[in-house]
Amino acid sequence: MLERDYISPGRSAAIGESGMAATSHPLATLAAIEILKAGGNAMDAAIAAVAVQCVVEPAMTGIGGDCFAIVAPADDRPIRAFNGSGWAPAGASADALRALGLGSIPETSAHAVTIPGAVDAWCQLSAAYGRLELPQLLGPAIALAEDGFRVTGRVALDWAGSRKRVSHHAPAKVQFLPGGHTPKTGDRFRNPALAQTLRLIAQKGRAAFYEGAVAEDLVATLRAESGTHELADFADFAGFDTAPISAPFRGHRVFECPPNGQGLAALIIARILDGFDMTDAAISEADRIHLLAEASKAAYSLRDSLLADPRHMTVPVDELLSDAFIAKLRSRILMDRASEPSVWDGPVHRDTVYLSVVDRDQNVVSLINSIFASFGSGIYAEKSGVLLQNRGSGFSLMPGHPNELAGRKRPLHTIIPALLCRDDVPVMPFGVMGGQFQATGHAHFLTHMLDRGYDPQRANEAPRSFAFGGTLTLEPAFGDAVRADLESRGHRTLWSDSPIGGCQAIYIDRDRGVLVGGSDHRKDGMALGY
Repeated sequence: MLERDYISPGRSAAIGESGMAATSHPLATLAAIEILKAGGNAMDAAIAAVAVQCVVEPAMTGIGGDCFAIVAPADDRPIRAFNGSGWAPAGASADALRALGLGSIPETSAHAVTIPGAVDAWCQLSAAYGRLELPQLLGPAIALAEDGFRVTGRVALDWAGSRKRVSHHAPAKVQFLPGGHTPKTGDRFRNPALAQTLRLIAQKGRAAFYEGAVAEDLVATLRAESGTHELADFADFAGFDTAPISAPFRGHRVFECPPNGQGLAALIIARILDGFDMTDAAISEADRIHLLAEASKAAYSLRDSLLADPRHMTVPVDELLSDAFIAKLRSRILMDRASEPSVWDGPVHRDTVYLSVVDRDQNVVSLINSIFASFGSGIYAEKSGVLLQNRGSGFSLMPGHPNELAGRKRPLHTIIPALLCRDDVPVMPFGVMGGQFQATGHAHFLTHMLDRGYDPQRANEAPRSFAFGGTLTLEPAFGDAVRADLESRGHRTLWSDSPIGGCQAIYIDRDRGVLVGGSDHRKDGMALGY
């Protein structure tokens, strides 16, 4: 890895040997490290950290959202993926919504609320891989929700930008606009109702959320907003363990969760780029952006046409990752001309939390938790303190589409944890927050590490681009000359007015017994090792 330039602004990579956590919030990273030092393993630390994030980053995540994970145990068990995405209620009907004249599912409606999968995921993952009990793991989150926490800068920025989302539902407005205002950096914020729900989950496990008073509160809240949700939709729900999908890249292998997540799109992008030399000596910065854009457009077009609940996929994953199919996609890329854009007309969001943890035994956890749009649906169950996601707005209302809304069906998901291996040995859990950007973000991060020799922190800090919806959005650090080069190839470009994504990663240097971590400067978080 290249040495950091200590004159220019930036942050050193985190270094450790006994354990490390990388999250988008300092309190979450601290909670993970404290659990590791108390004898917990990587899964214990990950659950403690994400629970804290569900309190301190309410625009990004919550127990009313979903969770995916990739786990690489240090024992003889294989690498596994966990799908903690919720399903639509049994009464959901695309025909009924089309009859109302809808062409898409409104993001702030109860029809966009799928059954939250996060709590079930935490409980199943804890039982399968954890060492400590839930009361200890959820203790830090409970204390922060009960006693309050100081709002950090990026959280305050996101909150202020999402005022409208928490204004349409009266209980949400009361809770998330205290005194009629969004909290400022340094303000204290509390959610005692959420603390009580977390306490119940700590005591009774998943039943405390999917049955009884909490489930009754969630159903009553949604029914009052014209939802079709029933108690049975909650009681019958469960996430599931599954085999990850993978593809080669630069002498390594990248593991992703299978559909209904967009990890397949990330692998398609990586496979396309694996056929190009993207070292600094071979291509320019504009070439690099152009290749990533063209590979992304191909992958996202396939994603939007084919990805869905795995029970409804019509094309096998292996076929889409085959050498012949990838070669066909790669052959269509011209270095001097941009391809026609694939325009997306679905919801756009960038609100998720991702974390990586590695413990002293080198158990590895890559985990992501989300409520989809900023503050999700904006529908808040005030008795239980649960803000509900709007993941169902990712369903299609196009008749016959694989991702068409139906009861007890899971929608296309954008949140994707990832794991990099070499010679079948895990070397880096990583993930990139940012909604639709995530698949592109995985490839961007990997090529900066494996082609340019950057460490995880420097790879995080590299400027980003995103070809999506007919526009190539650029962070301003690229400069005017790069932008002009790209426009000469036919790209329609736009300077980004906000940070693109947010990344966490931990590289495991097994030869030296060193952990090297990075956490994106675009968020408030940090990587910390010991």
